Amino acid sequence: MVQCDWREKRRLVMSQARRVVVKVGSAVLAGKNGIDQTVIASLSEQISALAASGRQVLLVSSGAVAAGRAVLGEHYDPTFLPHRQAASAIGQSRIMHAYDQEFARHGRIAAQVLLTRDDLDNRERYLNLRNTLSTLFDLGAVPILNENDSVAIAELVYGDNDCLGGLLVGTIGAELFVNMTSAKGVFAQSPDENPDAAPMAVIDNIAGLDLDAMCGAKTTLGTGGMYSKLLSARRVAQLGVPTLILAGREPGALTRAFAGEETGTFILSDCKPIPRRKFWMAYHHEPQGTLVVDDGAARALRERGKSLLPAGIVDVSGDFQVGGMVRVASIAGEIIGVGLCNYGAADLRKIMGLQSTRIAQVLGEAAYAEAVHRDNLLIDPAI
Repeated sequence: MVQCDWREKRRLVMSQARRVVVKVGSAVLAGKNGIDQTVIASLSEQISALAASGRQVLLVSSGAVAAGRAVLGEHYDPTFLPHRQAASAIGQSRIMHAYDQEFARHGRIAAQVLLTRDDLDNRERYLNLRNTLSTLFDLGAVPILNENDSVAIAELVYGDNDCLGGLLVGTIGAELFVNMTSAKGVFAQSPDENPDAAPMAVIDNIAGLDLDAMCGAKTTLGTGGMYSKLLSARRVAQLGVPTLILAGREPGALTRAFAGEETGTFILSDCKPIPRRKFWMAYHHEPQGTLVVDDGAARALRERGKSLLPAGIVDVSGDFQVGGMVRVASIAGEIIGVGLCNYGAADLRKIMGLQSTRIAQVLGEAAYAEAVHRDNLLIDPAI
């Protein structure tokens, strides 16, 4: 009965999803001399067909660094961040030229959008991005997004394009996240250690997986690996959006999946999705500190949906201002949640462990009874 349920869910999603994020990794796109033009051609053809069927597809494409380092040759040093940024600048124009050519063959316009973390952290720019992407969809264009590695001030600002793709699911309100990788899906056992290992057809409880134990190393060409793909799948599952992890180099894999073929690994979404506002709050901001809470506060947060009061806090680390993003952790070090703090770190250290009625005595005023209000708190985040 369970198998029928997930198969029916997959069939409905694949047939009814009208807005889709497709992410393709460097290991899929890379060839011996940079970017494999045949893969670009195949992806463009398949995505154009999806667009022609009435779907709106946002493509998150890696590959700029791989394309650029092929041009630089022996001068390229992968351990040197400026070289990675230079390779991205050189390769980005080449990969977009390839997409332009191939999408044009099918009567489609390719639109390039490069992002840095600040673009999604800043609410005004985030909303502007959403409006821009919506307009591109209305005009029939295919937005192609990548992290702007050439100007990033820290290596892998988003961590990888798996993370970026997952964030964009929430930005555009997508109903499906397709992550195209060099593997045939998610394996419970390593194919290198067990040649008979087969990809899992479905993951019905992504939050229950031990990703550290399950996932191996990153690919040599990319920056993510299966860990980051499953972490992003866990995030978008909280929005009620399923993920399909698909073999990007298999001919027609995307077309066959939308036609109903059970290829790849389908990852079910959570039954009770979180609000998109909480998703943006939790995953578009980097935590600036950690609040360690006692066992009673941990139970109140997890089991009773309560806000975090200063009385339950036993330690404050980091340097954050009012409204800063913080982790909430147990005494054992387990991350309970992330949220926006009503007090700066300096003031919170003065009132931690105190009842809310004493806040005004210590600080001169009691702006809030809660250190982190439950409306600004996401429990069990995928971080």
